Amino acid sequence: MPSMSAHLALTQLVPFAAEELDKNKVTPGVLGFVVFAVLALAVWMLMKSMNRHMHKIDFVEAPDPAAAAPAASDSPKK
Repeated sequence: MPSMSAHLALTQLVPFAAEELDKNKVTPGVLGFVVFAVLALAVWMLMKSMNRHMHKIDFVEAPDPAAAAPAASDSPKK
């Protein structure tokens, strides 16, 4: 039976892997890298979308009413 020999091989290799594991050194591994890469890609896409939306805005500032009032009062009265 090939599955039985594979099972025996795995049970014999697991203790060796456990002995090589350093309890004081913990790394995020592949899953941590994948999560970080997905978050970085999402932030990049959001910033790209925000930049596109900001370029669509046509902002024209309204004139200041306080600045326009003295100009009208400077005119000579009859």
